[in-house]
Amino acid sequence: MRICLILEGSYPYTHGGVSSWTHQMIQAMPEHEFVLWVIGSYAADKGKYFYELPKNVVAVKEVFLDDALFIKPEKKRHSVIDEEEKEALAALLDCEKPNWEVLLRLFQDEKINPSSFLMSEEFLNVLQKLCDEKYPYVPFANTFHTMRSMLLPVLYMLMQEVPEAEIYHAICTGYAGLMAITAGYKSRKPVLLTEHGIYSREREEEIIRAQWVQPAFKRQWIKFFYMLSDAIYTRAFKVTSLFGRAMRTQIELGADPSKCSVIPNGIRYDKFCDIPLKEDDGMVDVAAVIRIAQIKDVKSLIYAFHELKSKRDNVRLHILGGVDEDDYNEECLNLVDMLSLNEDIIFTGQVDVIKYMEKIDFTILTSISEGQPLSVLESLAARRPCVCTDVGCCRELLEGGDGDNFGIAGFLAPPMHREGIALAMEKMCKSRKEREIMGQNGQRRVEAFFKHEKMVELYNNLYKSAKISSEKMADK
Repeated sequence: MRICLILEGSYPYTHGGVSSWTHQMIQAMPEHEFVLWVIGSYAADKGKYFYELPKNVVAVKEVFLDDALFIKPEKKRHSVIDEEEKEALAALLDCEKPNWEVLLRLFQDEKINPSSFLMSEEFLNVLQKLCDEKYPYVPFANTFHTMRSMLLPVLYMLMQEVPEAEIYHAICTGYAGLMAITAGYKSRKPVLLTEHGIYSREREEEIIRAQWVQPAFKRQWIKFFYMLSDAIYTRAFKVTSLFGRAMRTQIELGADPSKCSVIPNGIRYDKFCDIPLKEDDGMVDVAAVIRIAQIKDVKSLIYAFHELKSKRDNVRLHILGGVDEDDYNEECLNLVDMLSLNEDIIFTGQVDVIKYMEKIDFTILTSISEGQPLSVLESLAARRPCVCTDVGCCRELLEGGDGDNFGIAGFLAPPMHREGIALAMEKMCKSRKEREIMGQNGQRRVEAFFKHEKMVELYNNLYKSAKISSEKMADK
């Protein structure tokens, strides 16, 4: 079977949860061929892969958002759009529920040039009406440039040439979801969606904090990303998530409950279960296995560790992972220096986590948003309990869900709450014996529910059911 994985801002360019998951999935399914249809931010990153691609990756098609800025308008004027097309455009501009089939006909079949279209009289007329109704006190130029920056990448996704595959599997909504519905429209093959986190909710949190978004347009940007999610929720053959609460959110946002299911993450348990515990040397070593990025809230971690250090001398913090955001990394390093923690916080960069785990007593994750973090599963499999912010599936991983009586495997704290995070770390530092008990609880939980082999089996079944359904539809 040839499967097209559609990814945005992750594999194969970066490390981290989704990228690790994708790489391991492809490796675990040598019987399938995979096409990677990947979205990056900058064309300068073309071909700069963090991973060596497995042999069963037969093609890579790269799409870069900044390339949309260089689409030159055509001298030839496109044909005048009809009323149905105007309605679809107006709904798109207002971030409602546009008729995507109409828009795909325009930009996929008729191959209208996006730059020409966004300079056309038809577009300006629709935009003027929106301005009169929704933004009467905002300068027209501000509205024009905001709407253009929203729409240009959307139209660019809708015009992409679709690679050949039997199944198209998007690993998030957003722009990847748009390319997936483009593939479904053009190929008439089944489209699947797997969300590791709820993309639209994550974008909403970013926009609320963002300085680059004018206050008048924050609501519109938030609606924009919910609109993109709805596009694939309502068109995918199946929609999967990593845990029950995420699935319920997908349904609340418009996914058909009959199409939704949960496929938990899985790790290679055997690689972690026999890692020996660290010898008791009087120090308590804490590790954060993270990318240096704002969503991981490394600053709150540093502040919380500073508070912990004021109460206990025998603690060290190891931050294991590469840098995703250079400016944010610089801010974190400056903060460590300002708090005089240079001898107590160790930035290791990218390391072999399995080997490094022998130096660690417990792990910590202070993310603002998560799905079902692989780093927590790996830590628990290695009998290292965790301190986590109460986001995503972390509560279920540490405290158990339905049918899980394995016991507590760590402590939770509110996200971005320095005092709460520090208190949870302090509790974890108090007793090695308690850490060992929690580590054993976590290891049993991972062995029972989160093994890689079971996850791969469930995705294989998903691919087979999608293919069978597609073949039945083709026979009718």
